[in-house]
Amino acid sequence: MTYTESAALMTDLEFRGRIKVAALTYADSIMNEANSVAAHNSRLKWAQSCMTQPDMTATTLQPPVCMDSAVKTVGADVTDTALQGAVETTVNRML
Repeated sequence: MTYTESAALMTDLEFRGRIKVAALTYADSIMNEANSVAAHNSRLKWAQSCMTQPDMTATTLQPPVCMDSAVKTVGADVTDTALQGAVETTVNRML
């Protein structure tokens, strides 16, 4: 994608909705993981914040998710599976 296309995707509301679903899916997974998982307390705090403020979380995640290589190559046509991976990678980098 060009920079112009990337910039447009970073504010696309439909794409933000897909990111929100992926973030909530990941938050649910984190909330169900064992306490022994590395950095669980930080991850749990993020997951709880995501669950209570999913729109804000999606807005925060959207620009860096758009920079993920899986998204940069195909843009909004990224599969749900690849988008889930991009969201999880982005969250893990931010924690």
